[in-house]
This record gives sequence, structure tokens and C-alpha cells, in this order.
Amino acid sequence: MTCLADEANSPPRRYAEGYWRAALRLEDIRADADSEAIEQDLVRLANFLPTLCWIARGDGYLIWYNARWYDYSGTTPAQMEGWGWQAVHDPARLPDVMARWTAAIAAGEPFEMIFPLRAADGVFHPFLTRIVPVRDATGTIVRWFGVNTEIGGQIRAEEALQDSEAKFAVLTDAMPQMVWSTLPDGFHDYYNAQWYAFTGVPEGSTDGEGWNGMFHPEDQDRAWTRWRHSLATGEPYEIEYRLRHNSGEYRWVLGRALPVRDSQGAITRWIGTCTDINEAKLAAEHNELLNRELSHRIKNIFAVISGLVSFTGRQLPELRPFLNELLGRIAALGRAHEFARPHSPHSAPDFGESHLQGLLAELLEPYRSDDADRVAITGDDVAIDDRGATPIALVVHELATNAAKYGSLSAPEGKVAIDIARDGDALRIVWTESGGPAIAETPTRTGFGTHLAELSVGRQLGGSISRDWRAEGLQATIRLDVSRVHREAGT
Repeated sequence: MTCLADEANSPPRRYAEGYWRAALRLEDIRADADSEAIEQDLVRLANFLPTLCWIARGDGYLIWYNARWYDYSGTTPAQMEGWGWQAVHDPARLPDVMARWTAAIAAGEPFEMIFPLRAADGVFHPFLTRIVPVRDATGTIVRWFGVNTEIGGQIRAEEALQDSEAKFAVLTDAMPQMVWSTLPDGFHDYYNAQWYAFTGVPEGSTDGEGWNGMFHPEDQDRAWTRWRHSLATGEPYEIEYRLRHNSGEYRWVLGRALPVRDSQGAITRWIGTCTDINEAKLAAEHNELLNRELSHRIKNIFAVISGLVSFTGRQLPELRPFLNELLGRIAALGRAHEFARPHSPHSAPDFGESHLQGLLAELLEPYRSDDADRVAITGDDVAIDDRGATPIALVVHELATNAAKYGSLSAPEGKVAIDIARDGDALRIVWTESGGPAIAETPTRTGFGTHLAELSVGRQLGGSISRDWRAEGLQATIRLDVSRVHREAGT
């Protein structure tokens, strides 16, 4: 924060010094043969300046004010000559002003101070005053030149800024999260109380680039890379890393930061937070372990069932064709389960995210053989979970099995095209076969697989399936409600 008491760095001081030096170069003036002409030039110039200017003799006796002084104070030259200027000063501040002014005269040094001056309407306004001496060739001070710059606007702005920063500090210290901010270049210059309470480090020790040393050594390079990317691009910053706790252990934290931009779009600051997610992280890891264990047991159940079916087939050869189809359905359910169950980055299968196109591609992969175009999946894609994956897997398995036995996939040149279309909450999946044996008439017998497919679509998904037995191949249309294939898909 900028403090008015810190006159060496305050904006008003820099403004007044630069303005006065650039306009008049008073320190460079020396009394010589042309001094009177120079002084008259300065007087004429000072009368046009928008600030209050005046000239005093070497002993401090004021002999001239510019027009702006009289306009502001509502006084006359007779009232202000000599030491009359004291009348426009605040009586409470006047002793300090006199002490500083007389000390400057005695020492022959420039004088600078902030104090109020009374305007013509009787209201006092703050001014930054700067006075410099002018010496003759012998070094004797022959004149003092002064300027009074009204800084009420700057003071109000700084007070508003200080008030805003104070409110910001109170607000962030009251938050349960760690809050920090940086300059546009990423230099960390603020942390709230929660940061120091969590880390236990001395205040200010993590300013600048010291924050990265608080991260787990394995996370430091990753955090630096992500942070530099955000600084370079202006993109929001978000990352999970392990932060050293005051106990000495490392805890998982979610770090986020957003840029603050001015009216021109330039970044003026970054505001960030750190949220302790250690307990949630440990709980997620525990749940993942349970999910994997449960999935392992479910797959073992599928294996046991498949083993029992195979054993039955060996004991009863007459049932083997039917049992082989049953084994195929069980395998399809197993693939659907592995596809749709919750996954972590460590357990996610290679076939991608839990979306309908991914499930269909996984189920039909055995039928592609060496021809990647043998099965084509196009159109929209929707998320899918265990609610929709199991019945859809059964339907698609039945369609693929029949196509491999009697339809397009039974011929070397046969193909299957699957088109997915979503219209609001309605989902349509169209299965189209081509290149297989020609269909002479609509089949009159409905097998168990067909009944199973219709039950899966109708009862479990609340949809319908229709078949068009065209000469060039079967076209089956499955109509569903999006919300039935994924719990969140309809939201």
C-alpha cells in the first residue's frame, strides 16, 4: 500500500517534483547579470501554471504569488506579502510548518511537506509543497521558489485503496481457504492468514518464488510448468499438488487462480486459492480400491458362470449350440461392465471414456477382423453408465451374432453401419447391414435372442426396437430416452 507519509515514493511527490523540475529547472538558476530577466520570465510562466506558485527572498520573506494562488485563497497581494501566508494555514498545523520552513532557511536546503491550505470558501484542502533555493555566484541564497500542488484527489484515492485493501484482507482472512495474489508477472506478494496457519512458515518467507519450495519435490516441476503456462497465456490456473503442512507432512491441495484484467483486457493481478483436499483425496483412493476389488469379484462371477456353462455343454453336447450363444452374451455383459463401471486414471481401460460410441466399438471389435471399415459407427455421442451399458450390450450382441450367422457379417464383403442421432431427450440408434446374403422375405420365427433384445430395450431402457427386413440387409432402429442410458445425460 502507498502511504502519504512516505513522501519519497508517493505519486503526488513524484508528480510535483517532475512537473516543477521540467517546467522551471529552478535548481540550475544562478543570480548573474541576467537574473532579473530570468526571474521575470519565470514569473510570466508561473502565472499560467495550474498550480500555486510563489517567490520569497533569501530570508524567507514572500514577495510574489501567481494568479492561481489568489484565485484559490481569495486573498490580495497586500494580505499575503511577507509572512501573511500564515493566515491561510490550519492553526493546528502551522507550528510544524513554521518549524520546517525556518529550519530549511537556516540550513539552506530544499523543503518539502504536506499540509492543508484554506480555499476562498473556507474549506481546507491538502497540498504537497516543495521549495527550492536559488543561489548567486558566491553560493548565497537570493531567492526561494515554491510550488503548492493540491493532492486531495490522490489522498482520497489512496484512502479508498487502503480501505479496499483492508476489507480484502479482512475478507480473505475470514475465509476457510488459503488465499494468495501475485503481480501480473507471477510475483507472489500476498497470502492470507490461513496460508500461514496451514504452512506454519514465517510471514513473507514465501513471497516471490519461495512458494514452490513448499510443494512436494515430485510436484514442483509440474506446478512450475502449469503456472508458467497460465502466466504466458492468461488461462486459468488449476492443479492438484502436495503442500507441506505445519506438521511436516505433505497434504493434497487443489490450487486455482484467475487473472484480474483492466478495462483494456491487460492482466493487473492474479488471485488464487489453495483448498485442502487431502481427506477427499484419501477417500477417493479408498473408494477406487473398493471399486476395483468389487469389479474383480464381479468378473470372477462372470468367469465362474462361464465355466459352469462350458462344463454343462461338455456334459450335454446337444445343448452346446445354445450354451455357446449364452457364453457370448455373458462375455458381452462382462465387456459392458468393464466399460461402464467407475474408473480412476489408473484403472481406466484403453477403449476410452464411457460414451456410447466407445461401448459399441468395444463390443463390435471382434467382428472387424482385418477390415477397419467393416463396422462403421457415426453420428452423435452420449455418455453412458452401467444403467444403459448392460441392456445395450445385450441388444448389440444379439444383432452382431445374428449378422455373423445369417446377415452381412457372414459374407466377406458384408458391412454394418451404425448411426447415432440425438434430438433433445430422444436418442435413435440405427443398425444397417449391407453386402450380405439377400433377404427374400421377413422371417416368421422369433428366436430367444430377439425376445431378449426387446425385453432389454423395452423393460430396462423404456424404449423400442423395430426391424425393417430389406432385400439388401436388415435395418434395426432402437429408440431410447437419453436419461435412461446415463443418469446425468438428460440434465
